[in-house]
Amino acid sequence: MAQFAKTLPTIRLNLEKDLSRKGLPKEKVLALIVSLMERTSIRVGNNIYEKLYGSFGLTTLKDKHTEVKGGSVSFSFKGKKGVYHDVDIRNPKLARMVRRCKEIPGKELFQYYDEDGKRQSIDSGMVNDYIKEISGEDFTSKDFRTWSGTVKAFLAFKEHGCAETETEKKKVIAFAIDKVATQLGNTRTVCRKYYIHPEILSLFESGAIQKYFDQLDAIEEDDNKAELTKEEKIVLSILEKAV
Repeated sequence: MAQFAKTLPTIRLNLEKDLSRKGLPKEKVLALIVSLMERTSIRVGNNIYEKLYGSFGLTTLKDKHTEVKGGSVSFSFKGKKGVYHDVDIRNPKLARMVRRCKEIPGKELFQYYDEDGKRQSIDSGMVNDYIKEISGEDFTSKDFRTWSGTVKAFLAFKEHGCAETETEKKKVIAFAIDKVATQLGNTRTVCRKYYIHPEILSLFESGAIQKYFDQLDAIEEDDNKAELTKEEKIVLSILEKAV
Protein backbone atom coordinates (compact mmCIF):
# COMPACT_ATOMS: atom_id res chain seq x y z
CA MET A 1 0.00 0.00 0.00
CA ALA A 2 2.85 2.39 0.80
CA GLN A 3 4.40 1.67 -2.59
CA PHE A 4 1.09 2.46 -4.28
CA ALA A 5 0.97 5.83 -2.50
CA LYS A 6 4.55 6.62 -3.54
CA THR A 7 3.65 5.83 -7.14
CA LEU A 8 0.46 7.94 -7.19
CA PRO A 9 2.18 11.17 -8.38
CA THR A 10 3.58 9.27 -11.38
CA ILE A 11 0.17 7.73 -12.06
CA ARG A 12 -1.50 11.14 -11.90
CA LEU A 13 1.03 12.73 -14.25
CA ASN A 14 0.50 9.96 -16.80
CA LEU A 15 -3.27 10.30 -16.46
CA GLU A 16 -3.04 14.02 -17.22
CA LYS A 17 -0.85 13.30 -20.24
CA ASP A 18 -3.34 10.80 -21.66
CA LEU A 19 -6.34 13.00 -20.85
CA SER A 20 -4.74 15.67 -23.05
CA ARG A 21 -4.72 13.45 -26.14
CA LYS A 22 -6.83 14.56 -29.09
CA GLY A 23 -10.05 12.79 -30.00
CA LEU A 24 -11.22 9.75 -28.03
CA PRO A 25 -8.46 7.15 -28.42
CA LYS A 26 -8.22 4.14 -26.12
CA GLU A 27 -5.62 5.71 -23.79
CA LYS A 28 -7.72 8.82 -23.24
CA VAL A 29 -10.88 6.91 -22.32
CA LEU A 30 -8.92 4.59 -20.02
CA ALA A 31 -7.37 7.65 -18.34
CA LEU A 32 -10.86 9.10 -17.90
CA ILE A 33 -12.11 5.89 -16.25
CA VAL A 34 -9.15 5.72 -13.85
CA SER A 35 -9.48 9.43 -13.03
CA LEU A 36 -13.15 8.92 -12.19
CA MET A 37 -12.29 5.81 -10.18
CA GLU A 38 -9.77 7.74 -8.12
CA ARG A 39 -12.25 10.52 -7.38
CA THR A 40 -15.37 8.42 -6.77
CA SER A 41 -14.09 4.99 -5.63
CA ILE A 42 -16.63 3.37 -7.97
CA ARG A 43 -15.72 -0.25 -8.74
CA VAL A 44 -14.23 -1.01 -12.14
CA GLY A 45 -17.07 -3.46 -12.93
CA ASN A 46 -17.06 -6.49 -15.22
CA ASN A 47 -19.29 -8.07 -17.84
CA ILE A 48 -19.96 -11.22 -15.82
CA TYR A 49 -21.57 -9.32 -12.93
CA GLU A 50 -23.61 -7.31 -15.40
CA LYS A 51 -24.95 -10.44 -17.13
CA LEU A 52 -25.52 -12.53 -13.99
CA TYR A 53 -26.75 -9.94 -11.52
CA GLY A 54 -27.57 -6.80 -13.49
CA SER A 55 -25.02 -4.85 -11.47
CA PHE A 56 -22.65 -2.26 -12.89
CA GLY A 57 -19.26 -0.66 -12.44
CA LEU A 58 -17.39 2.01 -14.38
CA THR A 59 -16.56 -0.14 -17.42
CA THR A 60 -20.10 -1.49 -17.77
CA LEU A 61 -22.05 1.73 -17.17
CA LYS A 62 -24.58 2.74 -19.82
CA ASP A 63 -25.40 6.21 -21.06
CA LYS A 64 -28.64 6.11 -19.04
CA HIS A 65 -26.66 5.79 -15.79
CA THR A 66 -25.00 9.16 -16.26
CA GLU A 67 -26.11 12.77 -16.40
CA VAL A 68 -23.85 15.70 -17.20
CA LYS A 69 -24.86 19.22 -16.20
CA GLY A 70 -22.34 21.96 -16.81
CA GLY A 71 -19.14 20.95 -15.05
CA SER A 72 -20.77 18.24 -12.95
CA VAL A 73 -21.35 14.53 -13.53
CA SER A 74 -23.92 12.36 -11.75
CA PHE A 75 -23.82 8.56 -11.75
CA SER A 76 -26.86 6.54 -10.70
CA PHE A 77 -26.76 2.74 -10.96
CA LYS A 78 -27.09 -0.60 -9.19
CA GLY A 79 -23.72 -1.91 -8.06
CA LYS A 80 -22.39 -5.13 -6.58
CA LYS A 81 -24.63 -6.91 -4.03
CA GLY A 82 -27.59 -4.88 -5.32
CA VAL A 83 -26.40 -1.67 -3.62
CA TYR A 84 -27.65 1.43 -5.42
CA HIS A 85 -25.14 4.22 -5.98
CA ASP A 86 -25.76 7.91 -6.52
CA VAL A 87 -22.42 9.62 -7.01
CA ASP A 88 -21.84 13.26 -7.94
CA ILE A 89 -18.57 14.94 -8.80
CA ARG A 90 -17.74 18.42 -10.03
CA ASN A 91 -14.85 18.55 -12.47
CA PRO A 92 -15.43 20.54 -15.68
CA LYS A 93 -12.62 18.80 -17.59
CA LEU A 94 -13.82 15.28 -16.80
CA ALA A 95 -17.45 16.33 -17.32
CA ARG A 96 -16.65 17.46 -20.87
CA MET A 97 -15.05 14.11 -21.60
CA VAL A 98 -17.96 12.13 -20.16
CA ARG A 99 -20.32 14.20 -22.32
CA ARG A 100 -18.25 13.36 -25.40
CA CYS A 101 -18.35 9.67 -24.48
CA LYS A 102 -22.14 9.84 -24.21
CA GLU A 103 -22.26 11.23 -27.74
CA ILE A 104 -20.67 8.06 -29.15
CA PRO A 105 -23.41 5.82 -30.66
CA GLY A 106 -24.38 2.76 -28.62
CA LYS A 107 -25.62 2.10 -25.08
CA GLU A 108 -22.20 1.72 -23.43
CA LEU A 109 -20.93 4.90 -21.78
CA PHE A 110 -17.22 4.30 -22.17
CA GLN A 111 -16.12 3.44 -25.70
CA TYR A 112 -13.24 4.60 -27.85
CA TYR A 113 -12.36 4.95 -31.51
CA ASP A 114 -9.57 2.73 -32.84
CA GLU A 115 -7.09 3.68 -35.58
CA ASP A 116 -9.65 2.75 -38.22
CA GLY A 117 -12.27 5.00 -36.65
CA LYS A 118 -14.35 2.07 -35.39
CA ARG A 119 -16.09 2.03 -32.01
CA GLN A 120 -14.62 -0.36 -29.46
CA SER A 121 -15.72 -1.29 -25.94
CA ILE A 122 -13.69 -1.02 -22.73
CA ASP A 123 -13.46 -3.85 -20.19
CA SER A 124 -11.96 -4.25 -16.73
CA GLY A 125 -8.94 -6.15 -18.07
CA MET A 126 -8.01 -3.17 -20.23
CA VAL A 127 -8.27 -0.86 -17.22
CA ASN A 128 -6.04 -3.02 -15.04
CA ASP A 129 -3.49 -3.43 -17.84
CA TYR A 130 -3.49 0.35 -18.27
CA ILE A 131 -2.94 0.90 -14.54
CA LYS A 132 0.08 -1.42 -14.67
CA GLU A 133 1.39 0.46 -17.70
CA ILE A 134 1.13 3.98 -16.26
CA SER A 135 2.39 2.97 -12.81
CA GLY A 136 5.19 0.64 -13.85
CA GLU A 137 4.00 -1.62 -11.02
CA ASP A 138 1.66 -4.58 -10.56
CA PHE A 139 -1.25 -2.46 -9.30
CA THR A 140 -4.95 -2.91 -10.13
CA SER A 141 -8.18 -0.99 -9.69
CA LYS A 142 -8.58 -2.53 -6.21
CA ASP A 143 -5.50 -0.64 -5.00
CA PHE A 144 -7.27 2.66 -5.71
CA ARG A 145 -10.23 1.62 -3.56
CA THR A 146 -8.03 0.32 -0.74
CA TRP A 147 -5.99 3.52 -0.69
CA SER A 148 -9.15 5.61 -0.79
CA GLY A 149 -10.71 3.61 2.05
CA THR A 150 -7.60 3.94 4.20
CA VAL A 151 -7.34 7.72 3.71
CA LYS A 152 -11.08 8.16 4.29
CA ALA A 153 -10.84 6.15 7.53
CA PHE A 154 -8.01 8.39 8.76
CA LEU A 155 -10.09 11.50 8.01
CA ALA A 156 -13.16 9.97 9.67
CA PHE A 157 -11.15 9.38 12.85
CA LYS A 158 -9.84 12.94 12.71
CA GLU A 159 -13.38 14.26 12.27
CA HIS A 160 -14.47 12.52 15.46
CA GLY A 161 -11.24 12.93 17.44
CA CYS A 162 -9.55 10.52 19.83
CA ALA A 163 -11.58 8.51 22.34
CA GLU A 164 -10.79 7.87 26.00
CA THR A 165 -12.74 4.75 26.99
CA GLU A 166 -12.83 1.38 25.26
CA THR A 167 -16.58 1.73 24.75
CA GLU A 168 -16.16 5.09 23.08
CA LYS A 169 -13.32 3.75 20.91
CA LYS A 170 -15.54 0.94 19.63
CA LYS A 171 -18.27 3.46 18.78
CA VAL A 172 -15.86 5.71 16.90
CA ILE A 173 -14.34 2.78 15.01
CA ALA A 174 -17.84 1.66 14.00
CA PHE A 175 -18.62 5.24 12.93
CA ALA A 176 -15.47 5.46 10.79
CA ILE A 177 -15.92 2.05 9.18
CA ASP A 178 -19.60 2.74 8.44
CA LYS A 179 -18.68 6.03 6.82
CA VAL A 180 -16.05 4.43 4.60
CA ALA A 181 -18.30 1.46 3.80
CA THR A 182 -21.05 3.83 2.64
CA GLN A 183 -18.64 5.73 0.41
CA LEU A 184 -17.21 2.55 -1.11
CA GLY A 185 -20.51 0.66 -1.32
CA ASN A 186 -19.32 -2.21 0.88
CA THR A 187 -20.54 -3.92 4.03
CA ARG A 188 -18.83 -2.95 7.28
CA THR A 189 -17.15 -6.38 7.52
CA VAL A 190 -15.74 -6.31 3.99
CA CYS A 191 -14.63 -2.70 4.37
CA ARG A 192 -12.73 -3.36 7.60
CA LYS A 193 -11.10 -6.54 6.27
CA TYR A 194 -10.08 -5.43 2.80
CA TYR A 195 -10.26 -1.65 2.37
CA ILE A 196 -8.80 -0.07 5.52
CA HIS A 197 -5.15 -0.66 6.39
CA PRO A 198 -5.04 -2.24 9.89
CA GLU A 199 -2.34 0.19 11.05
CA ILE A 200 -4.84 3.06 10.96
CA LEU A 201 -7.18 1.13 13.27
CA SER A 202 -4.32 0.14 15.60
CA LEU A 203 -3.11 3.72 15.93
CA PHE A 204 -6.59 4.91 16.81
CA GLU A 205 -7.09 2.16 19.38
CA SER A 206 -3.77 3.03 21.06
CA GLY A 207 -4.36 6.79 20.91
CA ALA A 208 -1.10 7.28 19.00
CA ILE A 209 -3.00 8.62 15.99
CA GLN A 210 -3.33 12.06 17.63
CA LYS A 211 0.20 13.11 16.65
CA TYR A 212 -0.69 12.46 13.01
CA PHE A 213 -3.81 14.61 13.36
CA ASP A 214 -1.53 17.39 14.63
CA GLN A 215 0.87 16.90 11.73
CA LEU A 216 -2.00 17.11 9.25
CA ASP A 217 -3.09 20.47 10.65
CA ALA A 218 0.47 21.78 10.32
CA ILE A 219 0.97 20.83 6.66
CA GLU A 220 0.27 23.39 3.95
CA GLU A 221 -1.55 22.12 0.87
CA ASP A 222 0.63 21.65 -2.22
CA ASP A 223 -0.58 23.39 -5.38
CA ASN A 224 0.78 20.57 -7.55
CA LYS A 225 -2.30 18.51 -8.40
CA ALA A 226 -0.25 15.42 -9.24
CA GLU A 227 1.37 15.29 -5.82
CA LEU A 228 -0.17 13.58 -2.81
CA THR A 229 -2.67 15.63 -0.81
CA LYS A 230 -1.63 16.51 2.72
CA GLU A 231 -3.80 13.75 4.22
CA GLU A 232 -2.30 11.27 1.76
CA LYS A 233 1.20 12.30 2.84
CA ILE A 234 0.35 11.66 6.48
CA VAL A 235 -1.19 8.26 5.75
CA LEU A 236 1.88 7.31 3.69
CA SER A 237 4.15 8.25 6.61
CA ILE A 238 2.04 6.00 8.87
CA LEU A 239 2.28 3.04 6.51
CA GLU A 240 6.02 3.47 5.98
CA LYS A 241 6.61 3.23 9.73
CA ALA A 242 4.39 0.14 9.91
CA VAL A 243 6.56 -1.83 7.46
